[in-house]
Amino acid sequence: MIRNKLIGFIAVCCVCFAASSVNAATIPAGTVLNVKTASSISSQDPAGRTFAAQLDQDVAVKGQVLLKAKTQAFGKIKSSRANPRRSEPLTLELTSISMGGRNIPVKTNSVQPGSPTRTAQQARHGFTAGTLTVTPGTKMQFQLLRAVTF
Repeated sequence: MIRNKLIGFIAVCCVCFAASSVNAATIPAGTVLNVKTASSISSQDPAGRTFAAQLDQDVAVKGQVLLKAKTQAFGKIKSSRANPRRSEPLTLELTSISMGGRNIPVKTNSVQPGSPTRTAQQARHGFTAGTLTVTPGTKMQFQLLRAVTF
């Protein structure tokens, strides 16, 4: 009796696993994600600060839409001018996409959204002038460095 129940339980688990594998989708590395920022980002914000965005266009693979436009995405500031001793250009990357109530980690290339003005002396010494602000609604393109399966 217990043996039959155990076999039945294992069979049900295998069927559930097989069904979930059939529904799994993969977005290949190299796919471009067009996003629109949902929050303001400044070159004075510290590295590591997160920002919100949303997909600006559907993401389709082999004609099938896997991610719809307006899907929430999140990123982080990889480098900025917040530390005056280590002034770097504002660099952003996406870190996750929200799907079905959970955040799926992604690895993308880094993007530098424009550059602040420079004086001739600052250009010679590698410094930039002014603060670059990325306003909500700014469009950017990120490219997946690794495939994403969900």
